[in-house]
Amino acid sequence: MIVVCGEALIDMIPNGDGTRRAAPGGGPFNTARALARLGVPTAFLGRLSEDVFGRQLASLLVSDGASLKLASVGPESTTIAVADVDSEGFAEYQFFVEGTSAPNLIPEMVPEELGPEVSALHVGTLGLVLEPMASTLVDLMSREYGKRLVMLDPNIRVGLVADTEYRDRLQTAISQSTIVKASHADLAWLYPGLDHQETAVRILSAGVSLVVVTLGADGAFGAHRDARMTVAAPHVDVVDTIGAGDAFGAALLAWLHDHGAIRPDLHLEPDELKAALDFACLAGALTCARAGADPPWKWEMEARQPS
Repeated sequence: MIVVCGEALIDMIPNGDGTRRAAPGGGPFNTARALARLGVPTAFLGRLSEDVFGRQLASLLVSDGASLKLASVGPESTTIAVADVDSEGFAEYQFFVEGTSAPNLIPEMVPEELGPEVSALHVGTLGLVLEPMASTLVDLMSREYGKRLVMLDPNIRVGLVADTEYRDRLQTAISQSTIVKASHADLAWLYPGLDHQETAVRILSAGVSLVVVTLGADGAFGAHRDARMTVAAPHVDVVDTIGAGDAFGAALLAWLHDHGAIRPDLHLEPDELKAALDFACLAGALTCARAGADPPWKWEMEARQPS
């Protein structure tokens, strides 16, 4: 089982006519749904609200196949993100978090010990920003690193981070990760002046086993041990990019799961790395081809795979 840790929230997305619609979201929420849709045993570890939105988020996780046995529920209102989508489909967010559910994940809500069925943790997005959730999850990463594969997706929200404190926390999280998956924009913010290949090598030197950089329409770059490679993304007509990076990360983990490669001492041959990156790029592309964070199901992925 893969445990996805962090926030579930509601995205308020423009309809194009001046109005907005409420859509379920949050990087970890999207990732948990994507993993479950890809047939991977998945549990969501985060704080949900008792309100209507919180019940909707919980219902969607369960209907897609994710477990809520590690989630907690409380009276706080659901966290809200207001999305603005540009002409190319890229989204920027403004968050309303004060007194809401997602940040209120405290250490007492995390199991003292994870069962042997848990093979990997996934942490990222606001899970490393909002307190007390951020400190809770960094401590969990530190506790579990070396016992299980740990994947970090920073998914940096520049308008929400306190620069120095967040950078320090993120460096700590990187040092406790087996895999770091990030966009080229994430890495440009974190390591200004370096290109994504130079940044990947620097992150590998911190003890990370695999660094994967998403490059939008240009595909993805992977660095693992001595291997360095870029793979192309399938062409699709982009509706928007909401949730595409989350689907990419989930598909990468799903490929590793399906090929028996989920291990703290991750090791992939170059052809395996390429296959994993191709699979992840396909999931990201299919998500871009439809509105909102709507990751592909396993059957959709299989239908697009070479026979």
